[in-house]
Amino acid sequence: MAKKVLVVGAGIVGASVAWHLAKAGCAIIVVDAGEGGGVATAHSFAWINATWGNPERYFHFRRRSMAGWRRLESEIPGVAVNWCGGMTWDIPAEDFDRFETEHTRWGYGMRRVDNAGAQRIEPGLKTPPDRALFVAEEGMVEPVEAARAILAAVVAAGGKVMTGTRVASFATRSGKVIGATTGDGTLIQADETVIAAGTETQNLLETIGVRLRMIMSPGLIMHSTVASERLLNGLVFAPQCNVRQTREGRLIAGSDFAGADPKGEEERMARELLARVKALVRGSESLDIGFITVGHRPTPADGFPAIGRPDGVEGLYVTVMHSGVTLAPIVGELVAREIAEGFRDPDLAPYHPGRAELV
Repeated sequence: MAKKVLVVGAGIVGASVAWHLAKAGCAIIVVDAGEGGGVATAHSFAWINATWGNPERYFHFRRRSMAGWRRLESEIPGVAVNWCGGMTWDIPAEDFDRFETEHTRWGYGMRRVDNAGAQRIEPGLKTPPDRALFVAEEGMVEPVEAARAILAAVVAAGGKVMTGTRVASFATRSGKVIGATTGDGTLIQADETVIAAGTETQNLLETIGVRLRMIMSPGLIMHSTVASERLLNGLVFAPQCNVRQTREGRLIAGSDFAGADPKGEEERMARELLARVKALVRGSESLDIGFITVGHRPTPADGFPAIGRPDGVEGLYVTVMHSGVTLAPIVGELVAREIAEGFRDPDLAPYHPGRAELV
C-alpha cells in the first residue's frame, strides 16, 4: 500500500517535495493556507546560483540543485528556467581575486570580464564596470509560476492539493505525528508529514514542543511597471542595486539579492531602488514602481538549511531554508528518497534540524 504523505506548504520547496514523493509512489496531500505558490517563494529574487561566500560543502550542494532544476524542466511542462547568466561587480576590491580564485577552483564556470566584455553581455548598462565576474550557468525563474506548474504535475500524478486550508497544529498519537489539524478542526491523517511552511515552521513545530531557532529578516523587492522591451539579458549585481527583468517585462530590484529591511519606510526604499535602476539600465527612465513586496526569509539561526526529522519525533520531516528557490529540486529529491526508501543522502549530514546551533 502506498505511503500517505502530507506536505504542509505549497511554495517551491513544498511543491518539489510533493512531486518527488509522488514520483516515488507515495500518495500525496499538499495543504496550503494560500492559493498555492507560497509566501516566501512569491517574495524571492529567484536567482538560481551556487555563489556568494558559501563554504565549499554548501556550494557543491547548491550546485547539485542547479542540475536538479534542469531535470525538473525536462519532466514538467511549465517549469522554465532562463539560464541567462549572472554578472556581478558588487564585490569589495580586496575580495575580488580571492572570490574568483576560490569559485574557479571549485569548478564554477566563473570568468572575469572587462568593460568591453561587460558591455557585450549587457548592452543595456549605461556605465558598464571596468571589471566584473560572469557565470553563464546561473539562471532565474518566475517562482510562483514554477511552483504552481509542479503542483499541477502532482495532481496529474494522482496527488491532492488543498489550498485555502490553514494548518493549526500537528496531531500526535503515542509520540508520533499522525498528520495535522486544520483551522476548522479537521484532522488530515498521514503516515508521514513534511513541513515546508517557511516562516510558519517555527510556530507549527512549537505545537508539539519542538524547538527550532530561526531568523526571519525582512527583505524589500521593488517591482517596476512593465517595460515595453527587453532591457537586460540576465542577472545584474551592481553595488547597492541587484536587478533582473522578469518574463513579463518588469525590472525587479533589491539592495542585495534578498532585499533589505525597509524598517517601515517601504516607499522611500523602493524609490531609491528605482532611481538606482534608472541610473544603471538604459531605457528604464520612464518606468515607475509597479508594486513592492516585503518578504520574510525563513532562515535557520546558523544560516544553513534544516532538512530532516527532529530528534525524538516520529512521522515528521522538516524542510526550511532561505535559499528555497535554488535548493528546491535537490531538497525534493533527497527528502523523497529518505521518506520512500529510508536512505539519507550523505550531503544532508550538516543540515539536521537537531544540530546544536538550532535548539
